[in-house]
Amino acid sequence: MTGLSLYDAVADETASGVIRRYSTSFGLASRLLGPDVRQHVENVYALVRVADEIVDGPAAEAGLDDAAARRCLDDFEAETETAMRQGFSANLVVHAFARTARETGFGAELTRPFFAEVVGLMCLRAFLVGHAYPPSTVAALDDGARRLGAAFQKVNFLRDLAADFEHLGRSYFPGVDVTTFDEATKRRLVDDIDDDLRVAGEIIPVLPATSRRAVALAHGLFAELNRRLEATPASSLIRARVRVPNPVKLRIAAGAAIGRIASVPGPTTAEQSTSSATPAPSPSLPTSPPPTLGAA
Repeated sequence: MTGLSLYDAVADETASGVIRRYSTSFGLASRLLGPDVRQHVENVYALVRVADEIVDGPAAEAGLDDAAARRCLDDFEAETETAMRQGFSANLVVHAFARTARETGFGAELTRPFFAEVVGLMCLRAFLVGHAYPPSTVAALDDGARRLGAAFQKVNFLRDLAADFEHLGRSYFPGVDVTTFDEATKRRLVDDIDDDLRVAGEIIPVLPATSRRAVALAHGLFAELNRRLEATPASSLIRARVRVPNPVKLRIAAGAAIGRIASVPGPTTAEQSTSSATPAPSPSLPTSPPPTLGAA
């Protein structure tokens, strides 16, 4: 392996290292992805993680003020767009991401509005490579991907409430004042996350088999986190970060590996399985692509 193929491989290894070091949860979930999908998702995660680090701490620790951090983020975005156009970057993480963008068919329309919902759409584009679905199903999958991404980000905002306020002087929830954070506010946020998770859970059985179990695991981990946030007093949430213990993560991973989808509180949700026991989904959401389209 030489030249560009070697450079591509090293870029991929760099992106994979980012997800392993920064998130045990996503690292665990990525192992359940099919090999043709896994690297693309890890490339997306790595770029988003680096962008987050520019905004949320390390850049400031290195001595950048707010204006310098904004310029750094703008430069990072411009470098990413250039790499997506020309297929190369001297930044290994950007190079890996650009290769994924070019191979899965998305561009600046998804990188400019850099929110969690958009990250979900990037991953979905990787999941669907080589699979064809009716437009109505793709629209439903897009909505589910946005809602799952939104749930992930809201859970992280809620569990990091204290740190974001203490160290960064901000709350990412509009209208939420950490100094007056109470049970009613917490309940409203938890319910909103549950609503996102319910919608997202409905599309998991529709995903290709190469990504279904990994998404079920990520969904399950964040559903468990949200349950723990719900059970933690508001006064404690503003002082400590809620975590899912490793034995619980492994239990959820074992369930996802056999096709179990986490239940989420709500009148329309029950624990589902992507195995033969899966309940019939909505008529607009077939459980797999039509056989003639090469379902995995």
